[in-house]
Amino acid sequence: MSFRYLKFSEEAPGVFRVSLDRPPANGVDREMYIEIKRLFSAPDKVLENVRAIILTGEGKHFCAGNDLDEFATMTPENGVERMWRVREAFFAIQDCPVPVIGAVHGAALGTGLAIAASCDFVVAAPSARFGLPELTVGVFGGARHLARIAPEPLVRRMFFTGEHLTAEDFKAAGGGVMVAGEDSFVQEALRLAQRIASYSPTAVKLGKQVLNRIENMDLKTGYEFEQGFTVKMSGHHDSKEALTAFREKRAPVYDDLSPEWTITLPE
Repeated sequence: MSFRYLKFSEEAPGVFRVSLDRPPANGVDREMYIEIKRLFSAPDKVLENVRAIILTGEGKHFCAGNDLDEFATMTPENGVERMWRVREAFFAIQDCPVPVIGAVHGAALGTGLAIAASCDFVVAAPSARFGLPELTVGVFGGARHLARIAPEPLVRRMFFTGEHLTAEDFKAAGGGVMVAGEDSFVQEALRLAQRIASYSPTAVKLGKQVLNRIENMDLKTGYEFEQGFTVKMSGHHDSKEALTAFREKRAPVYDDLSPEWTITLPE
């Protein structure tokens, strides 16, 4: 596959850095949404032996939002297909088979905020700016994604005011982001990605699916669902190897990914 607006490199065994690359501020247009969907829905077709992904932006910003020139040409007739492309991209990140860590600097506004919130978690530079300027440009979208990492009163404050919050202020107001140094936030994301990559690849991929399924379940239903996969995983070599290695105070030796264990979860 070839990509015009995404760059990627292997930063450590199994850990890839994927960068949004559409100057000057990584504004996303239809073609870029399609590329995001292609990469994150099937990362193993592009990134060899991928275990975890760090998603960041080239240049001064993570992503300053949607391409406004393209927004200006949207009508009720063409808007349905365009919004479908947007959803496909966001959901591909959220449903990516491996964990995705957002490494955010500069602006993460509108679409940029939704992309960050689609990640499994976010590490941000102190000067990163989060915002929902939708009302400023006459559109909707992003609030539901923001609710993955922020309490509802903060979502509504950001939506109705359109004000930007620095990562420090966003965190202080209840936003679920980690804040690392201006020069070290990517390295912190890399440290965490390497930790993820050190675990059983089968358990991590299965765990990603389980967490996505229980996200909107009530406590009792979600816990019962999760327990079912504790029982299932107990029959896999990696489960016993993790426990044995922990007891013996040594590094575990896991099997390669077991495709038959990366399953479609039951309803």
